[in-house]
Formats: sequence, C-alpha cells, structure tokens
Amino acid sequence: MVRIFLPLSFLSTMTLLLVMVLGLSIDDPKVVSRAVQAGVQYHVLTALAALMFTLLVHAIVLTYFMGTGRWIEETSTAYKLDPSLYHQSKTIKYRTIPAMVACMVLLILTAALGAAADPGATLQSRGYLGYSAATIHLSVAIVTVLANVAMNYAEFRALERNTEIIGQVLSEVRRIRQEKGLAV
Repeated sequence: MVRIFLPLSFLSTMTLLLVMVLGLSIDDPKVVSRAVQAGVQYHVLTALAALMFTLLVHAIVLTYFMGTGRWIEETSTAYKLDPSLYHQSKTIKYRTIPAMVACMVLLILTAALGAAADPGATLQSRGYLGYSAATIHLSVAIVTVLANVAMNYAEFRALERNTEIIGQVLSEVRRIRQEKGLAV
C-alpha cells in the first residue's frame, strides 16, 4: 500500500498546489473579460478535480485500514495469535482517522469558501471581521494544503507501521502452519 500511496499523495498535493497557482493568477475575478473568466473557470474546475482526487486518496487509506484491521482481527482469532498485534493496528487506525477526517473537512470547507468568494455567485459573501471572502478563502486554502501535506506524512507513517504488523501476523501464521505440517 505504501508504494501506491506515495505517488497518489504526491499527485494530490501537486494538484492542490496547481489550484492555488491558478487561483493566485486571477487578477480581479470581478472583471468581465473572456481571459479573466477563463482563469476563474480553470481554477474552479481544477479545484473540484483536486478536491475529489485528494478526498479519494484519503478514502483509499481509510478503506485500507478498515480492511486490514478486519483481516488482522480475524486472522488473530483463527490462529489464536497475541491480541497485541490487533490492538496495535487498531490504535494506529484510530489515531489516524480523526486527523484524516479533519483534513477532509478542511478540503470541503476550502471549496465552500471558494464558492462564497466567487463574485459571480448568486449569494455574495461580504467577508468576516473586515477580511474579504477571497482573503479568507486563500488563508484557509494555505492551511488546507499544509494540513494535507502533514496528513499525508502521518498516513504514510501509519501505513508503514501497519505493514510491519501485517508482516508479523504473516510470519506467525507461517510458523504455526509449519509446526502443524500445513501448506504455507
């Protein structure tokens, strides 16, 4: 899973950075010119694609933890393995999931704030505490990209540790099967 995760997380980060560059390249989104509106359109469409892809990467990790957690639990029960392996895997999963969900919420919040900052939107946001909607969107977008990079690192470390636990389970199963003369 680590080999799959690294390129996916790198690509998701690059798409988020591309979206940020596209957003920063828009001079004044209120200007009604073909070039400016094309820039806004590219930013919005790329942002939606980046949002979906980045959420997908986090969802893949979540699904992986759910699947391997169940496998470790069932294998530990079937082979009467030390329950600490399952508990370690469970701890890794439950430490990672809340931060992952927070990162996903931040991604969605950034998109919502981007929609609120769109001057062509039906509902106009006036901003908050003297800051324009665009400034708030940009600030949250920067935090989101940084949080996503930090979360990717945390997910990578959790995936590495979970892979080690799976290796321990497999070696224990192999040892038990060899002791009983079963096929390995």
